[in-house]
Amino acid sequence: MKQIFILIIAVLPTLAMAADLRGRMGVGFTNQLANGIPAISLKVQQTKTFAIGGLLGFKSNEDATLYGAGVKFYRIIFDEPQLNFYLAGLLATQNYVDPATDKTKTGYQVDGTLGTEFHFQGLESIGFSFEFGLSARNTDPKGGNSFQTLGDQFLKAAVHFYL
Repeated sequence: MKQIFILIIAVLPTLAMAADLRGRMGVGFTNQLANGIPAISLKVQQTKTFAIGGLLGFKSNEDATLYGAGVKFYRIIFDEPQLNFYLAGLLATQNYVDPATDKTKTGYQVDGTLGTEFHFQGLESIGFSFEFGLSARNTDPKGGNSFQTLGDQFLKAAVHFYL
């Protein structure tokens, strides 16, 4: 009986897995930059449990050019059919307009989040993400550093189309 239980525990996770995205690149968008600039997001699933991503956004007009760029690391901690739970870390640099001086300043953003990416059955090429966690940044227009909680739905966290 003990051997059957061990066999079930060993085999069951291989039968009920989320979408296998290893080696695939996801292209999409995110609104996670603190300066409010929407960004193009890339995500590559390196292994079954690790992915790396990047994001880049900019806005340019006659008054100023705003940008944001960063790198994001994902560690899948649990998977279910059509669903991955992960830990993520974001390191980003960006600029913003200081309302006191009307000049652009450069700042940073460091996020630590727990999230999930889900796929509809039969449509594994599109992933929708939800995230929550903590953020440290110095892009507050009122000046200084800030430390805050995050809660991002899929229209803010990310939507990726996997090639």
